[in-house]
Amino acid sequence: MVKFDDKEFDKAYEEEINSVNEQLKKEILFAMIGDVNSGKSSTINKLIGDEVASVGSKPGETTNVKKYKYKDKIIFADTPGLNDINRENSEETFKFFKEADVILFFLNAAGTVFSEGEKKYFEKISKVNKEIIFVLNKIDAAEDIPNLVKYIRDNTGNNYKVTPISSKTGENIDLLRSTILDILMLKKKDILFAKHVREKSSIANRWILGASTSAAAIGAYPLLESDTKPLTVIQVGLMVKLAALYEKPITKDRAKELVIATMTGKIGKSIFKKALNKIPGAKSVLGAGVAGSVTLGLGYGIKYAYENNIELDAELLKSLSKVFEKENVKG
Repeated sequence: MVKFDDKEFDKAYEEEINSVNEQLKKEILFAMIGDVNSGKSSTINKLIGDEVASVGSKPGETTNVKKYKYKDKIIFADTPGLNDINRENSEETFKFFKEADVILFFLNAAGTVFSEGEKKYFEKISKVNKEIIFVLNKIDAAEDIPNLVKYIRDNTGNNYKVTPISSKTGENIDLLRSTILDILMLKKKDILFAKHVREKSSIANRWILGASTSAAAIGAYPLLESDTKPLTVIQVGLMVKLAALYEKPITKDRAKELVIATMTGKIGKSIFKKALNKIPGAKSVLGAGVAGSVTLGLGYGIKYAYENNIELDAELLKSLSKVFEKENVKG
């Protein structure tokens, strides 16, 4: 029988809770650059899933930095169009670029992609901040997108992410969101951003798969006592992050109950099997050991409960296991 370390659990729980609380005190600043009508407003509205910024600016309307605050914590700074910047407001504009957590550089796939003017402006911005994501918008109205992406990468030294999207159809908005999260994770601000995004499912899947992959490297069944400590840290971190994402606080006692249930094998394989079919990329965990599979099952069970407003406890996960087992048999 696996020995559960209460002290290790308490330490992991307190550290994760404190880390999340520290994140939620911060602000995130996005600086956006791109010609008027490049789809900045419609893109951030799609990203968040809410009406953050007004859509339909007319050429020349934006002459200085326009800020959109969302939930008082996420700030989108819409900088002047590339042709509108003059000496009077350039200093204010570049201040936002220097301080930004992420710079979204918008390009129009249906226009002249990465023109000489855009290249010069990129060179100026990249000297003060390297956290740039090229947002190649309006791919619904363009052709040969792979070559456009290659052209941008070739002209930026292959050092920056290029994300082709359509703010009109919503294509690849998840991909852009994921690219943003990659940067914010390094700044310890990813949970703050994720919490305020309306579309949470893909983010939850990303975290569940990441935790499961990390857990898979720990060990196979039966778990050794030395394996339980790193596994506890991974699973507690996942639970606390999911609770913050769905705004469903999880108590220390409830979290402990769930960790013990996974380590003692009381959460059935059917949840794991269900997760394999519901989480893109999850099949990479298949055959990687019990630590990865139980973490995948735990994460998916919690996600399922939160998204369906079901009271979460170990008994629920066991009952879900029976429900999913029946579904698998029928399927």
